[in-house]
This record gives sequence, structure tokens and C-alpha cells, in this order.
Amino acid sequence: MSTELVVLPDGPPPKGYADGRIGRGHALHVAGQVGWKNGVFEAKDLVGQFKQALDNILVVLAAAHGHVDDIAEMTMYVTDIQAYRDARKQLGPIWRERFGTHYPAMALVAVTALVEPDAVVEIQ
Repeated sequence: MSTELVVLPDGPPPKGYADGRIGRGHALHVAGQVGWKNGVFEAKDLVGQFKQALDNILVVLAAAHGHVDDIAEMTMYVTDIQAYRDARKQLGPIWRERFGTHYPAMALVAVTALVEPDAVVEIQ
């Protein structure tokens, strides 16, 4: 699937996300990925788990013969919104290292807990 960026004529330019993307072709739906590797959380903090969760998404993409530009939408769930706000400058380079300047339509949701007790971030 390939995607095309939707640009809003009167809206502020998005930073780190897209307001919308139009998809063409086959759709791959990626389940929520937490920041573990082979079922083990090597990092306990948001930055480390964010990095691993993105790497896990890339593994799913590769298995489906996809590319980061194919991602149209993402939702990120965090258990500590302030930790996310405090880490934004650290998260940007991690994102760009993996996804370049491709930003899907995104939402960030603060939750009280995730299914995996040690998870602090899950990205779908």
C-alpha cells in the first residue's frame, strides 16, 4: 500500500504527525506493539520502550513486504503522559532514524495501564 499526505489548506502545519493520509492498495493492520524484544522488556523507561516498539513495527512491516511510507495511521498509548512530554526531544531522533520524515495520521492516548504490566508504551 502506498499513502499520500493530506494537507489542510487553513490548518497549522502538523509537527511529528500528519492530519491525514490517503491509502492505495492492500492494507496491513498492525497489532499494538509494546517495547519488548522476544517477550522481554530490556528497557523500563518510555524512551527505550518507544525505540523497541518502533523496531517491532518495522519487523511486522518487513514480514508483510511493506515500507514505512505505507503506514497511514498510528495510535500510541502511554501510561505516563508527562513522561512522554518530557521525552519528546529524545523521541524525535529515534523516530527519524527509523521512519525518516514520514509521519502517519497519529493519535496519542494516555491510559492507566496496558495489558503487559511492565509496558509503558504501546503503538498500533
